[in-house]
Amino acid sequence: MFNIVLVSPQIPPNTGTIGRLCVNIGATLHIIKPIGFDMDDKAVKRAGLDYWDKLDLVVWENIDDFLEVNPPSDKFHFATTKTDKIYFNDSFGKGDFILFGSETTGIDEKLLLANKDRCITIPMGEDGRSLNLGISVGIVAYEALRQNYDGFQKITIPHKG
Repeated sequence: MFNIVLVSPQIPPNTGTIGRLCVNIGATLHIIKPIGFDMDDKAVKRAGLDYWDKLDLVVWENIDDFLEVNPPSDKFHFATTKTDKIYFNDSFGKGDFILFGSETTGIDEKLLLANKDRCITIPMGEDGRSLNLGISVGIVAYEALRQNYDGFQKITIPHKG
């Protein structure tokens, strides 16, 4: 469905939670090194629960390798606090790449400046600086899913009877 890209994630439970989300929406998770933890970390697995083995995961050695194979295009969305373009005013399509930077530094400013028209943000109150990475990915990913829901595998909720 989509490509969720984490650039240098630092906190294992965030990555585990995002992996679990990716399985549930049929997204591929791309993780770009350097990573601030060992991918075998128990916290990653605990947050991902029993979903981790179902995850479509691609790990990249660095951002240059990722961008060489996946050059930025109109199918890219760069999540940042350094823009005024609200994510729900953007158009998402199947196969799009949605990039999120590390919890401590975000996406490199040079990459953002080179792709200003593809930057999106989540609105926050004036006292907020940022949101948790897992929450941010969930917010944007489910908007992308909402816009492309037709044909998505329907989830059946059993009725208690």
